[in-house]
Amino acid sequence: MNIRESLFTALGALFANKLRALLTMLGIIIGVAAVITMIAIGEGAQKAVTARIQALGSNLLFVSPGAQRGGGVTVIQSGSSMRLVNSDANSIENTVASVEAVVPEFSRSAQAKYENRNWNTRIVGTVPEYEYVRNFPAVAGRYFTQAEERAYSKVCVIGQTVASNLFGSSDPIGKSIRIAGQTFQVVGILESKGQSGWQNPDDQIIVPLSTAQRRLFGVDYLSQITVKVVGDKQMDNAFYEIERILRRAHRLREEQDNDFSIRNQADIIATFQQTQETFTFLLAGIAAVSLLVGGIGIMNIMIVSVTERTKEIGVRKAIGARKKDVMLQFLIESVVMSVTGGVIGIFFGIGASFLITSYGNLPSSISANAVIMSFFFASFVGVFFGIYPAWKAAESNVIDALRYE
Repeated sequence: MNIRESLFTALGALFANKLRALLTMLGIIIGVAAVITMIAIGEGAQKAVTARIQALGSNLLFVSPGAQRGGGVTVIQSGSSMRLVNSDANSIENTVASVEAVVPEFSRSAQAKYENRNWNTRIVGTVPEYEYVRNFPAVAGRYFTQAEERAYSKVCVIGQTVASNLFGSSDPIGKSIRIAGQTFQVVGILESKGQSGWQNPDDQIIVPLSTAQRRLFGVDYLSQITVKVVGDKQMDNAFYEIERILRRAHRLREEQDNDFSIRNQADIIATFQQTQETFTFLLAGIAAVSLLVGGIGIMNIMIVSVTERTKEIGVRKAIGARKKDVMLQFLIESVVMSVTGGVIGIFFGIGASFLITSYGNLPSSISANAVIMSFFFASFVGVFFGIYPAWKAAESNVIDALRYE
């Protein structure tokens, strides 16, 4: 028997037991589809967030409380407050010549309520410059003003998700909502940015910084300071100037580490990509387990098939089939099932990715590498788990096989 004859014989055996072959392939189909879908969602979220960060511009610096992390461990000197305060933002704005704008921020989750509707969301206290520095314009109404920020006014600008959940199809502008038990007037609606993976920039309410600190949460510190530098060429100078000013303001000795961290867009993108890749590989690894389960299923069914067809094997060997012919036939059956399952799984995975993007509001990006890797892994599973049943069939004794009932 040559390879062509072995292929037709194997296909004939599979078509004779179509339902069993389909159920055997199910593990491979689910495994390949799951791997492709998980990687597509992970890469889609990574690209969407990266694009959004890059859209803010390349001349932003982000100052956060706490020392720069290394190896997952943050080292802070004893006695450090680990806090940024309003005076830090003022010092940066008034001292660093290459700075165009400084946006202090304080954020915390809180309950928002309108009539009988409640929604838990992120409250961001900041200044009016947040609109253009962070690229979050108002598409309806307006932002609060500097005068309102100085007067601790209870006004707010809400995201599209908040507007939808609290007001439905009605116009929120001019209406009053309660945030953490206090009444705020809605003066604007933010431009929709769309959800990126597990992050939703539309799910936030922006209020004046003074109002958030004094009236809502009773704090005197900041979550972050965003600094817009005049140009890309001044980024390094601005970085070192900000570091010098904050070290002096925080009274850090020369041998002490910073109790704050300064990052640019490239640092944030790199950190996010590393984190996202870890989660993507973790999800893909979990999904790949079903491929191994599918391979074990193939081996199990092929062993059963060898037992059922013992007499057939004996007849073929009696009329001249060699061991390698019998082994090749059963190995081809195993590979055909795994490859066919892999191809079907690829189509299911691509289809599931499109459905999740269309109806699940999650970005996805089909990776050619993921498709190729899944296909070859499915083929490898077919060969690996088909070798033992094929070898067992080839080693069958002719006389015992012919006598088998």
